[in-house]
Amino acid sequence: MHFRTRAIHVGNEPDPATGAVVPPIHVTSTFVQPGAGQWGQFDYSRSGNPTRKALETTLADLESGCGALAFASGMAAIHCATLLLRPGDHILAGSDIYGGAYRLFHKIAAPAGIEVSLAPSSDLEAFQAAFRPNTRLVWIETPGNPLLSISDIAACAELAHRHGALLGVDNTLATPVLTRPLELGADIVMHSATKYLGGHSDLLGGALIVKAPELWKRLYFIQNATGAVMGPWEAFLCSRGLKTLEIRVTEQCRTAAGLAAYLAKDRRVARVLYPGLPNHPGHALAARQMHGQFGAMVSFEVAGDLEAAKRLVQSTKLFSLAVSLGAVESLIEQPALMSHASYDRADRLAHGIADGLVRLSVGLEHPEDLQADLDQALALAVP
Repeated sequence: MHFRTRAIHVGNEPDPATGAVVPPIHVTSTFVQPGAGQWGQFDYSRSGNPTRKALETTLADLESGCGALAFASGMAAIHCATLLLRPGDHILAGSDIYGGAYRLFHKIAAPAGIEVSLAPSSDLEAFQAAFRPNTRLVWIETPGNPLLSISDIAACAELAHRHGALLGVDNTLATPVLTRPLELGADIVMHSATKYLGGHSDLLGGALIVKAPELWKRLYFIQNATGAVMGPWEAFLCSRGLKTLEIRVTEQCRTAAGLAAYLAKDRRVARVLYPGLPNHPGHALAARQMHGQFGAMVSFEVAGDLEAAKRLVQSTKLFSLAVSLGAVESLIEQPALMSHASYDRADRLAHGIADGLVRLSVGLEHPEDLQADLDQALALAVP
């Protein structure tokens, strides 16, 4: 079956008790067992819940994995992956990653004895040079956040495996509509389900999807032991969001490509970072690795300083000033002051996150309305 058909039907079988085409939401905390010491499929909702299981079944199918785990947040999902490591192990992460992942690696994992370093995963030579004998987890995002760099997943997987490490890929920005990292050799795929998977800014959640059953068992043990699971209401909302994922992402990508082309010609914009533009350094790789489109995120630098960018993001009317991304409404933010404020400033500047950088999450509004909104805001920010 095609992707959008599977998103609607896999994991969403009609309720056998009533025939309801939408499976019921199981809000129970515990389940009656057949006997003392005899266990049914579900026993306690931290360990497993039918509504969460339905979502996990769909996600595993869409990402070509053997299994999935749904978490209370994207950060809980990443944290679970880091708990595979032991003191003295090393995490090598790409330098173009979400600020929350940067904070988790440097402020939580590092004090617990895990070595952490960043290197540009879009530059394979530099990335390979950053491996250490104790590297056990490699973590990349492609497209990266917020610079939208493109990394070669298959090549990064080969490097990781050659060094005895697992490759984890944050696939939040691409979604399985555009990229399926497990098919390219990755071991773990992570999603902030809050973003495109849910798609309506009304849930908080995360997910890990894996290819190997033994790795799934290890991660499930950690999740069950630590307890950061997705609740049934959020699982229901995310399952509902998946049914329209391909259609939403396809249309959002189309609008984003048009806005990127418009911004690239505007004198008030210093540079545009969008993989769909032919001058983007990762354009050719993205064309091979992403399925026909280049994502719905656009980053650009205003022709001005931090204050000019601040005026811009505070002047839009349709683009809401907010962190997060991937929903039906368009959002705008200034990474230096918002999503990536957790970076040490020196690190932020060293990794290319300039004061004047602006990040757009393109929603489902009419493209002409969004372009007009950016035009009036740029007029106020850069006279």
